Amino acid sequence: MQAMFWITVGAICLASGFSMAQKPRPCQAPPLYTGGMTVGTQNEQLWAVGKYAYDAFNQRIHLGEMGTFNNASFTYNALMLFQEGVLYEIYHHNKTCVKKALQSDFHPMEVPKGAGFVSQVVLGTSSSPGQGLLVNSWWGDMPDKQGNYMVSFTEFGCLPVSAFFKTKNMGWVSVSYFDNVLGVGDPDVFIPPPFCADAKLEANEDGKVTDFFSLFH
Repeated sequence: MQAMFWITVGAICLASGFSMAQKPRPCQAPPLYTGGMTVGTQNEQLWAVGKYAYDAFNQRIHLGEMGTFNNASFTYNALMLFQEGVLYEIYHHNKTCVKKALQSDFHPMEVPKGAGFVSQVVLGTSSSPGQGLLVNSWWGDMPDKQGNYMVSFTEFGCLPVSAFFKTKNMGWVSVSYFDNVLGVGDPDVFIPPPFCADAKLEANEDGKVTDFFSLFH
């Protein structure tokens, strides 16, 4: 029995070593999941924590957060419908809704094309089973050379762990993800509430393009 035990342990160690020796490949997150996130920025003194729901099949993202902006507290609820080209800002406290043009293509949650591999590390510890999380980090340039980014995804499952962006306008933006759950328990989060039905499409101020990053301005 002892011989079989050590043979089994040796096989597991060899398999683990072989897996770690393979250079990680870029991956794409599951098409449906929910989770929590924190966001912090440099130039605009923004800190927020919230929940999000992600649907790559229908290109939809729902974001609900609360935090502080320039030392003032806020709550924010946004629904981004990329196929319709619409962003809803939803205010449940007074049942109002602002409807804006969403002039941005949907980008799936993934390691961006052209990203360079940085490292593979264990968050926590690898000394005992179940006490560590194996993640891969990647870096690259933002579109149009507007800044740089570094993102981390889990090795198994390709779920986001963290993202760090540095842009000319916003300085650095730090995003951390947690409590990811596969699937979307309540698909109604992707449906605008009834009081949004009469919302008129508003023109973007100063011709600014409304996209995902504009949520953090």
